[in-house]
Amino acid sequence: MENSRRQSLLPSFLYSPTSSFSSLTPKTLAVPETTNVPNNNLIIPAPNEPGKIEMYSPQFYAACTFGGILSCGLTHMAVTPLDLVKCNMQIDPAKYKSISSGFGVLLKEQGPRGFFRGWVPTLLGYSAQGACKFGFYEFFKKYYSDLAGAENAAKYKTLIYLAGSASAEVIADIALCPFEAVKVRVQTQPGFARGLSDGLPKFVRSEGPMGLYKGLVPLWGRQIPYTMMKFASFETIVEMIYKHAVPKPKNECSKSMQLGISFAGGYIAGVFCAIVSHPADNLVSFLNNAKGATVGDAVKKIGVLGLFTRGLPLRIVMIGTLTGAQWGIYDAFKVFVGLPTTGGVAPAVPADSEVAKV
Repeated sequence: MENSRRQSLLPSFLYSPTSSFSSLTPKTLAVPETTNVPNNNLIIPAPNEPGKIEMYSPQFYAACTFGGILSCGLTHMAVTPLDLVKCNMQIDPAKYKSISSGFGVLLKEQGPRGFFRGWVPTLLGYSAQGACKFGFYEFFKKYYSDLAGAENAAKYKTLIYLAGSASAEVIADIALCPFEAVKVRVQTQPGFARGLSDGLPKFVRSEGPMGLYKGLVPLWGRQIPYTMMKFASFETIVEMIYKHAVPKPKNECSKSMQLGISFAGGYIAGVFCAIVSHPADNLVSFLNNAKGATVGDAVKKIGVLGLFTRGLPLRIVMIGTLTGAQWGIYDAFKVFVGLPTTGGVAPAVPADSEVAKV
């Protein structure tokens, strides 16, 4: 009864028969037939059993994509007030001198509702980004593991994490960029627009459709190092926690303990993410705020040191919390649909193995 009720809350495609997706699965990712395989620990229940999804099947990637939507969309929307203050500190440091004074200025000028200005493009943009980021990361991690082979995939697993996350983020940022452009303009120019519905057409009329993508290269500069650090450091940190801090194997830990480790690993990874991606974050905010601005203009006005330090303490707090929460939500959803949490084991089961173990 519990499994039935849980399944009813999920999109039906997560539990549809695998045969309907067979034509969509690349050969390198196809899971071999298991009719002749003994019923041992290499087998998980078929996807049509409540709560279980076959590893590396189309349903697996769909679940990871949906988990990414929840993970990134909800968390970024929740920290909209922090993001709002951070963007304004980057654009106008004379007015927004500190975190506390920044909140005070916003409260005085715009009232409590002003703290969530730009939440719609934030929710939609980062939901789209999260879908691509997590879904394609799982895809590329498996794909590159298969290309490398079992021995090399285990030996060079950190390179697998880095390559998979970078490939996924290139795609994810194309989905995010238009929403990010409108969000920054709405948040840093009071009176420009109330939100996405009126801000998007106004932005396009002002700078043309391609203006939505003028910040794409700096966005890649911010997000690709951020995501590479996010995934590679998370996988490494979680593996180290299970190896050195937890007195029993991962598969013997309770799900709540595994999710706690996911949050802790994500928070630590988030601190590193904030530091390596902060200069590009300042550039993105500057370019999306000023019409016709260039990277050279940003460097002249902000300064090289300012690119690395302006707004950094707030961003460390924001990104640390954000990344920890994202990994917690993502892995909680995976557990909810019967999948294992991320990290603590080899990057992927190679193509020559039969079926993944939960």
